[in-house]
This record gives sequence, structure tokens and C-alpha cells, in this order.
Amino acid sequence: MYRINLDQAQKLWQEKNLFELGSMAHEARQELHPENMVTYIVDRNINYSNICVSGCKFCAFFRPPGDQEGYLLTFEQLEQKIQETMEMGGMQILLQGGMNPDLGLEWYEKLLSFIKDRFPKLAVHGFSPPEIFYLAGKEDIAVSRVISRLKKSGLDSIPGGGAEILVDRVRRKLAPRKCSARQWLDVMSEAHNQGLKTTATMMMGHVETTEERLEHLQKIRDLQDITHGFTAFIPWTFQPGNTLMDTGEASSVEYLKFLALSRLYLDNVPNIQASWVTQGAHVGQLALMWGANDFGSTMIEENVVAAAGVSFKMPEDRLRGLIQKAGFEPRKRRMDYTLVE
Repeated sequence: MYRINLDQAQKLWQEKNLFELGSMAHEARQELHPENMVTYIVDRNINYSNICVSGCKFCAFFRPPGDQEGYLLTFEQLEQKIQETMEMGGMQILLQGGMNPDLGLEWYEKLLSFIKDRFPKLAVHGFSPPEIFYLAGKEDIAVSRVISRLKKSGLDSIPGGGAEILVDRVRRKLAPRKCSARQWLDVMSEAHNQGLKTTATMMMGHVETTEERLEHLQKIRDLQDITHGFTAFIPWTFQPGNTLMDTGEASSVEYLKFLALSRLYLDNVPNIQASWVTQGAHVGQLALMWGANDFGSTMIEENVVAAAGVSFKMPEDRLRGLIQKAGFEPRKRRMDYTLVE
């Protein structure tokens, strides 16, 4: 793939229509993935707690400390959810719970040890950079120490949540208590240096400009040039329902067009994931012709986007059917994109 710069990306965005940009991205995707295959994973998003001090304006899921709707799952409840996931063919859980002031690093270590003791083959994809950065501050230790202790207790990889837009002007408007763009990137850099693979995400369609979206892509690409630790990039659109923000929702056309631009710009990130969870099954299917080569997760459980009033669930056989109808062979994968035979 030919590497484009920010000025060229801006020009493509302004001058190419949806279908032209989609065609270019599909060509780039086929160059990177000549096999006629679309990957997916069977996993479950487990939000072990909804108590969070971040107070992000875009989040309809969190509850502040002391709220009567706040919860913390017991280890036994977690075990039951994981057992159900394994019985449905799941090989991984995504663990996220926000910035909870009542939980120390020792609790997280016990949680991971509990899970790995009972489910040694299960992959734990957990704790986004803002959670890790918050924990480091709470414990007054280095981020590197938090990551090494979590890894030792059983953490396998880190999701790219909390990126939103990696520009501090935007972050101050959306989530002023959350880590800065630099701090988010530093957590990921440290995780990569310690051998943990991670994903990168973007939540688009709120207060950011096109230039800020492109700056976000540039920062991901720059770090990937150094560490090669990102397995995938996952852009999705902000869902305004039940949140403190009154912006409209980005259209599916804008989503597909930016997805295509992401595939062209992130020449060093191997996989681009379609977000059928926010877009619905059919736009998710279209994304496979606009640069995406991965259909994400079956989402046995999903709470955060659902709290904004958007809930799409998909059994594995339907997900496979959508991939096949788009003209590709569905293949189950692990987080690191190795295939499940």
C-alpha cells in the first residue's frame, strides 16, 4: 500500500464520493488480505461494574458512586456469565468497568486470578487505557507496574476503549476527568512493550472536526510504526440516546466513507473492524466492501451501547450468514487474529 499523508487524506475526504473512496479502500483491503475471508470472534462484553467517576457526557451507562442504580458483580455472577459464554462457543471475554474509586489493583488481580483458575483456556481482553491510567494514579505507582501486575494475574490483551478522539480539545469537552490523548497512547505503548496486543478505536460524530479525526489516525499510525502492537482499528459512531449530549448521529454514509479512509490511512494496522453493533447488520455487511475485513464479535452481551437505546444482538449462525451473503468465507478467530480451526 502507498502511504498517504494528512493533506492527501483531507483531499480524498473532500473530493472522493462514497463509492470512489469505498472502491479504493476495498482494493487496499484485498492487497492486505488476498484470501476471500472475513474473520469474527465469539465473545461477551462483561461490564463488572457501572460505577465510574469519569462522568463522560456521551455515556448513558455509568452511574456515579453512591447512586442507587450502581452495581458491582460478584465473582460468582461473573463465573456464571463466563460459563454461559464458553457453552456458546466463546473463547474470550471483554472486561470493562470504568473508573471505580472503590476498587484497588489488588481487587483486579484477584478477579483475574479467579477467572484464570476456573477457565484457564479463556482469553481475557480487558481494562481500557483510562481504567489502567486511573488505577496507576489511585495506587500511586507507574502505569508499567499496573500492566505487569495485571498481566501476571492473567490479563491477555487490552481493548482500545476510551480513545474517543485522541485530541485534547475534544477530550476536554467530552470527558474532562479522563486521561489525555498522550496518556492513552502511553498506556498502549507500555502494553505493547510488555508483549500485550491491543486494539485501537475511535468514537466519531459528536464535537470533533475532520482534521481532528485525521489527527487521531495519525497518532495511531505513528505509535504502530514503533510498536506494531495494534491488531485492529475499530471506528464507530456516537450514539446520542439517553446521554447529556444533544448532537445528532453521524449517518451511515459518513461512517462508511470514514471507514474507507481509515483503511487507506492506517497502512500498518492489519485489520479494520466493521461496527454492526452501532450501525446494524446490513450497514455492517456493507462495511466489508468499504475496507473492513473483520466483523467483530457476536456480542453475547453488550451493555454500554444498549444504554444509549441501540441494541443489536447477533447469533453466530446469522453473523456467518451475513458474511457469506457478502461473498466472503466466515472464519472464527482469536483476539490476536490467529484462526480457530
